[in-house]
Amino acid sequence: MKVALLVNPAARAGAHTGAAMTAAERLRAHGVQTTVVSGGSAAESSALLRTAVAAGVDAVAVVGGDGTVNLALQEVAGTGIPLGIVPSGTGNDFAATLGLRELDARAAADAIAAGRTRTVDLARVTRGDGSSRYFGTVLASGFDSKVNDRANAMRWPRGGSRYNIAILIEFLTLAGIPYEVDLELADGTAVHVAGDQVMATVGNGRIYGSGIPICPDADPADGLLDVVLVRPAGRMRLLRLLPRVYRGTHTTVPEVSVHRVRSVRLSSPGVTAYADGDPIGTLPLTVDVAPGALIAFAPAHTD
Repeated sequence: MKVALLVNPAARAGAHTGAAMTAAERLRAHGVQTTVVSGGSAAESSALLRTAVAAGVDAVAVVGGDGTVNLALQEVAGTGIPLGIVPSGTGNDFAATLGLRELDARAAADAIAAGRTRTVDLARVTRGDGSSRYFGTVLASGFDSKVNDRANAMRWPRGGSRYNIAILIEFLTLAGIPYEVDLELADGTAVHVAGDQVMATVGNGRIYGSGIPICPDADPADGLLDVVLVRPAGRMRLLRLLPRVYRGTHTTVPEVSVHRVRSVRLSSPGVTAYADGDPIGTLPLTVDVAPGALIAFAPAHTD
């Protein structure tokens, strides 16, 4: 088996280097021909990976977090080339979706070498200019995209606790945002929702922000997306809602509505959406499901 191993382009001399070397050595010990791919930027790394895929590899593996995984998704989606993940980022939410978050570099490499795979959906974002991009976990817009803005700008603390602090800070200026939401439900029914929302979230997977189950019932292999809308309420009421969000029990409160959809169009002035933890575009955006678009390596215990 020939594997292109993509390493986080921002961390070639940092903490991920050890994980990459360990994974590469472990794969080679299994007889896997492994080529390490890492450019000086995300764009360069994507170009190098694209070249490797075009040259003919049997699989792609990623050492990094959700942002680096997202680079690989653009190159392997719909190709039938399986993707492996060596989780070593801040959130690792897509790795968690695949049951890989707790694996160290050696165990993740073992899972790739073992060759067990599963097929999952991806979500596809189409921007106003017609360009598109895949994501694997969650698209956030509104309050939660502002949280991403703040968390990404924070130098301290490191790790998932940044998101918790950013959430609390953003609550100080929390306000509803005018939205137009057009939903195509699972049965093909069209639904239009207009009015202020605190946030509008689209999930292919359950979690974002280092494990927050914002779309608690989302299934990445059911051919549908989950849309979670949160209407404005008193600030203190929404603050009391936070513990339920962390438990994944928030979908039963009156201010929250959940829709299972084939596609959704989100429109709101001046709102930037994030997907897989990185900015993906300014609304309006259309998100649709790409059923079975990804083959991913999985540990033996994953169903």
